[in-house]
Amino acid sequence: MNITLITVGKLKEKYLKDAVDEYTKRLSRYCRLNIIEVQDEKTPDNASPKDEEIIKDREGKRILKHINNNMYIVAMDLKGNMLASEKFSEFIGELALKGSSNITFIIGGSLGISREILHRADYKLCFSKMTFPHQLFRVMLLEQIYRGFRILKGEPYHK
Repeated sequence: MNITLITVGKLKEKYLKDAVDEYTKRLSRYCRLNIIEVQDEKTPDNASPKDEEIIKDREGKRILKHINNNMYIVAMDLKGNMLASEKFSEFIGELALKGSSNITFIIGGSLGISREILHRADYKLCFSKMTFPHQLFRVMLLEQIYRGFRILKGEPYHK
């Protein structure tokens, strides 16, 4: 199985890079992982709702350049479906059974994901109604993907 993360913005903090490296290593037993970072847009403090849409659209166009027709797209969206870890594991397993071996997760920038990307998404997933920094969220998503594979394989993992 191929898992791709398309994320807006680059990791800056060493401790987050180290965590991503650790989960990348752990996931190598279960899938091929590819992480694509696209440039984020600077958001002025006094940005209007229209300015924010323009920023999301620019970031969305950068994301679209990396999306292929054979990818099953999961957009991380506050309005998406919330799944427990076990259900998330089942979700990954069912996609594999249906022949979707290229799953792509999209993490937007600080303003979220463009309408165009949300429209293109096959599934919208929400981890929490809380807001997290997208750099930290990358680590959280990788951890849950790892946990999902462990559950799927019937391997022990701390609950």
